[in-house]
Amino acid sequence: MKTALLAGTNSDCGKTTLMLTLLQYFQSKQQTVSAFKAGCDFIDPMWHQVITGKPSYNLDTHMMGAEACRLQIQQNEQTDFALIEGVMGLFDGAKGVGGVGSSVDLAHELKCPVILVVDASGMSGSIAALVSGFYEFAKQKGVTISGIIANKVGSAYHAELLSDALRDYELPPLIAWMERNSEKLGSRHLGLKTPNNSNVPNFLPFFHVHETAFNQAFSDVVYAFDLPVKDTQLLKNTVIAVSKDEACCFIYPANLDWLKAEGAKIIFFSPVAGDSIPENATAVWLTGGYPELFAEQLSQSKTWASLKSFINEGKPVLAECGGAMILGKELVDLDGKRWAMANILPYVSVMQTRLASLGYREEKSGLRGHEFHYSKRENDENLTPCFDVEKGDAGIRYKNVRASYVHWYFATAPEIVAKYMKTTK
Repeated sequence: MKTALLAGTNSDCGKTTLMLTLLQYFQSKQQTVSAFKAGCDFIDPMWHQVITGKPSYNLDTHMMGAEACRLQIQQNEQTDFALIEGVMGLFDGAKGVGGVGSSVDLAHELKCPVILVVDASGMSGSIAALVSGFYEFAKQKGVTISGIIANKVGSAYHAELLSDALRDYELPPLIAWMERNSEKLGSRHLGLKTPNNSNVPNFLPFFHVHETAFNQAFSDVVYAFDLPVKDTQLLKNTVIAVSKDEACCFIYPANLDWLKAEGAKIIFFSPVAGDSIPENATAVWLTGGYPELFAEQLSQSKTWASLKSFINEGKPVLAECGGAMILGKELVDLDGKRWAMANILPYVSVMQTRLASLGYREEKSGLRGHEFHYSKRENDENLTPCFDVEKGDAGIRYKNVRASYVHWYFATAPEIVAKYMKTTK
């Protein structure tokens, strides 16, 4: 399996656009490809899946650990190519320059090369100085930058100047370039829009590949780890109702895999459509997403009556971020309009234009996750917290409900998550 990590010099350099372009390119060549996303992002993997038709898994050396990242990518070794979209700039991570959680740290742990995306607008020879710095820093981290993709290139002549500059200074070659007037992806305050909002443009007419150099930029990576054999059934005989629709769409595919591997049966339901909680459900997982974009539908949802009954019976609910927001009394959108929510918990979720919280989170039990949201809770001062965290949202505990802004990665603490999914006092 030929593997490479597509990294950027910085956020907004065109990394995601080039990732989707490369996936389209592989498909045009009838080559199979598995897509992955470095970091905790939910939206980029959705776009990957639209093109590949299969889930795109997150790889994060901080949240998951290096071994889990290697095992995750190894499970896709039957494909021709594995392409990993990096996070932020190549050396940006949770700790220091190129530390844990960064794209370069992931490339080091996976022993795969990096293809660097450079926004080339307004430069020609300066690309040599820019790439030289990244190339040398990557070498210090034990990582090879094997090729450069230039974005926002003005013409074929501009691309030739960039290529010559890299060659003259014996730097990684220009393996492809994207025209300046290429198609664009829509965005909103949290980043890219989801694929439900618009279709993926066809980027290939604007994309130019130097095929020999391109193919040489990928390395054959073989992982010799024995895949773990599941000998536990922590959730045997459980039925987990999982919210999944336009408003509840932030789901790590690995979490679904983990639930199934532990013996749970999964049934999806839609709060936007007003689905009732399935009668045979033993637990509910209210996933995150964009409830503020579907506040009107959620305010009229028929789901809430069955959810209240479910909770009053003492059955477990794990609610994450957007899922926790809809459990509250109201949601206030950016226009200041108030929308009624499930009214199971007394707080109000207020959207704001500034970021409220961002970062990795770890519960005292060892459970790890990530928090990223623009809303804040009001009227929650007298409620009981449910998570023991040094930093971030400790959440709300009510009956057997655990609700917080944190998106947890279940496999980091299997026994704890299994406890959350079972009826306990």
